[in-house]
Amino acid sequence: MAAEEGSPSPQTDNGPGPGATRVTAAVVREKGGPFTFEELTIEAGLRPEEVLIKVVATGLCQTDIHVRDQALPVPLPAVLGHEGAGIVERVGTAVNSVTPGDRVVMSYQSCGRCKPCLTGYPAYCASSFPANFGGSRPDGSNALRAGEEEIHGHFFGQSSFATHALATERNVVKIEDEDVPLELLGPLGCGLQTGAGAVLNSLAVPAGASVVVIGAGTVGLAAVMAAQVAGASPVIAVDIVPERLGLARELGATHTIDAKEEDVAARIAEITGGGADYVLEITARPEMLTLAVDALAPLGTAALIGGAPAGAHAPVNMNALLGGRTVRGIAQGDSVPQLFIPRLIELYKAGRFPFDRLVTFYGFDRINEAATDTRTGASIKPVLRIGE
Repeated sequence: MAAEEGSPSPQTDNGPGPGATRVTAAVVREKGGPFTFEELTIEAGLRPEEVLIKVVATGLCQTDIHVRDQALPVPLPAVLGHEGAGIVERVGTAVNSVTPGDRVVMSYQSCGRCKPCLTGYPAYCASSFPANFGGSRPDGSNALRAGEEEIHGHFFGQSSFATHALATERNVVKIEDEDVPLELLGPLGCGLQTGAGAVLNSLAVPAGASVVVIGAGTVGLAAVMAAQVAGASPVIAVDIVPERLGLARELGATHTIDAKEEDVAARIAEITGGGADYVLEITARPEMLTLAVDALAPLGTAALIGGAPAGAHAPVNMNALLGGRTVRGIAQGDSVPQLFIPRLIELYKAGRFPFDRLVTFYGFDRINEAATDTRTGASIKPVLRIGE
C-alpha cells in the first residue's frame, strides 16, 4: 500500500545514538492548536517490554480532538493517536508474542498486574488514566525528543500520529490474517471494539432483546452492527444527522429516530412497547444519559460509553432504578484486544461487521482536515495513511 502523495516518509538512522529512530510526527503544542509536523527522534534503547512499530495507518477519533482541545488533561506538547496499525521493526528482550515483520494493531494500555487486569478486565486497569493519558511511560520518562526538548508521547501506549510508534507487548495485537488490508484495521483497537464489545462482551445482549443506540458515529454504528450479530430486535439508532441514520439502517438498525424532529423517549416507548432492554449512550451529553435511563423497561440497562469532559454530571431519576433498572459505564467494550480484535476481523470477513463502510482515508499531511471533518461529522471514521 503506497502512502498518498504528500505524506511524510519515515527515516531511521544511527543518531543521535546508535539505533535511534528519526520520525515525522504530528505534534500538538498548545490548547486548541493545529497538528504540526515535526522531525523527532525515538530514543535508541527499547525497554524489555517495548515494541517499535513502523506505522502504516492510524484512525483519528473524538478523543484525540478532546485532548488537542484540553478537555482531557494530557500534558503538551504531545504526539497523540491511539488507533494505529503497522509493522513491527524491533522488540525488547522480554517480548515473545510478536517479532520483527509481524503485522499488528495497537490498542489501549494497561499495567497487567492489578486486580482488573489479572481477572480479565484490563480496560478497567487501576492505572488506566496515567497509562493512557499521562503522556509518558509509567516511570515518567519519554522516548520522544525534538532536539533536546522532551515531547510527551506514549499516548494510549502508542502515540501513532507518527511514522513510527513505541508500544508495548501488552497493547499490540498480532494480525495473522494477511487477506485484510492492514491500513483498515487500526480503528479496531479503540472505537470499533468499544461499540461492538459493549454489545457482545459487556452487556452480552441476547437474541430478541431491544437495543437503543444514542449516537450514530463510529462507536454507535459498531454497536448497531454488533446488535445485529447478536440477533437483537428491535435495534433503534438515534442521531441528528439524516445521513448517519440512513447508514445505520443499512448496517442493521430496524428503526431510526431523528432527535431534532421527534420526541425520542416517546418514540422508543412506541417502538418497544413500553421501554428498551438496553440503551447505549454514546454522545456523552448529560441530558442523553438522563433520557437513556428514562427510556428503559423494568430490569433494563443503560450503558454510558461516550467519554464526557472532566467533571460532567447527569441527573438520574432515582425512583426509576427501583424497577430493577441498571446504569453502568463501559470502557473499551470490556475487550481483551488480543482476543476480541481477531473475532471482529472474522466477523468482517464473513460480511457481518462491515466497518469499512465507516472509513474515509486521508494522507497523513491532511490530518488537520481529517480533524475538522471529525468534529463536523463530515467523516465518520477518518483513517490517516502514513507509511507502506
